[in-house]
Amino acid sequence: MSDNDKEANRLTARARRYARVGANVGGVAARAAATRLFGAEADSNKQAAELARALGGLKGPIMKVAQLLSTIPEALPPEYAAELSKLQSQAPPMGPAFTRRRMKAELGEGWEEKFASFEINSAASASLGQVHKAISHDGETLACKLQYPDMQSAVAADLNQLDLVFAIHKRMNPAIDTREVSKELHARLREELDYKLEAGHMALYRAIFADDPRIRVPDVLPELSTKRLLTMSWLQGRPVLDYKSAPQAARNAIATFMFRAWWYPFSHYGVIHGDPHLGNYAVFDDEAGMPAGLNLLDYGCMRTFAPKFVQGVIDLYTGLRTDNRDLMVHAYETWGFSGLKSDVIDVLNIWAQFIYGPMLEDRERVIAEGMSPGEYGRREAFKVHKALREKGPVAVPREFVFMDRAAIGLGGVFLHLNARLNYCRLFNDTIEDFDLAEVGERQARAFAAAGVPLPE
Repeated sequence: MSDNDKEANRLTARARRYARVGANVGGVAARAAATRLFGAEADSNKQAAELARALGGLKGPIMKVAQLLSTIPEALPPEYAAELSKLQSQAPPMGPAFTRRRMKAELGEGWEEKFASFEINSAASASLGQVHKAISHDGETLACKLQYPDMQSAVAADLNQLDLVFAIHKRMNPAIDTREVSKELHARLREELDYKLEAGHMALYRAIFADDPRIRVPDVLPELSTKRLLTMSWLQGRPVLDYKSAPQAARNAIATFMFRAWWYPFSHYGVIHGDPHLGNYAVFDDEAGMPAGLNLLDYGCMRTFAPKFVQGVIDLYTGLRTDNRDLMVHAYETWGFSGLKSDVIDVLNIWAQFIYGPMLEDRERVIAEGMSPGEYGRREAFKVHKALREKGPVAVPREFVFMDRAAIGLGGVFLHLNARLNYCRLFNDTIEDFDLAEVGERQARAFAAAGVPLPE
């Protein structure tokens, strides 16, 4: 049996993971159930802190899930979101011995000879893998993204335990039915383990931005890549936060690049870069030292939408801008909401007005006034939560999970930069040539060219 086969979803590794996650999270769930059983008033702040502590001792995909839940309004009560947002996803890197074994498992004996040089200590690490810097035999600087061992086992265990977290939520008079949220998390997190799929997503984005020098996408070296090793060109750039004290024009330029990198693929190809983490971007400067564009560095978390969903996003914007309630309702129905009562639509519009707000005003402005990056969207989410608890649970279509996550994440980056832009004009320029049929045709051609299966 090969090293890869041994690593694939090993029963023993998964059993260990079940024991650790289940004991930690299950204990919190049991206490929540007991409180409800004996008719006591639940102290949700205390239970939220217990859940954060239970998850805080673990590394890997459960941390990614925890942080993701903290950014999705109404996936969990606000006090849970506040606690989970404190967790850190940075995992300790594998040591040199582990790295050598993993590289051998992916590229075979003599793997070192495939590179002119390879830095055995990682340049960066995260929840599912780490990145090593290397030099090719033709002198090109490379980034080698290497998945941690037993990640398939860890994901299998953690996703099955995720329902325990939602079980706690269900006992607390929830405002949101999280069944579709759970399905979406299962699908997307499993995709993140497939580096061949990620390589296809990179090819897709290279095609989308082939004529735009402001957005750079790494090139993949397929001969040095596997399902769990992704070798690509190293794009030189500086972290976004290095520009926090830069002149306003520089900060505005970076925010414009980010707006373009997110909204253009969505409006023209029905696809988004779903993980707006600051570490997934780097800025490159021109000869004068001014920001010239953006490097997009990670493509593990992508989300593809049917063209009619994109149409719904534009319809809701138009409905809000023109106060056309029928068009707003049509947009919600297009997305998969059903049987919506008028008062529930009013509540959903609270969130819609917040997300679309900057794009409804034809003026230069910050993305949100008087708000820190960590607070972005939290106040509005609390209003929605409070109102929906009176109206009954609403089942949110699964497409919203990463749509909302990306919107909140981008807003946080814009606040970090304190960018002042006319978001209305940026948005309208992006959707100016929107055509539903063309989006579908363009999407099909681009995915086929990139060798990526188009989701059903």
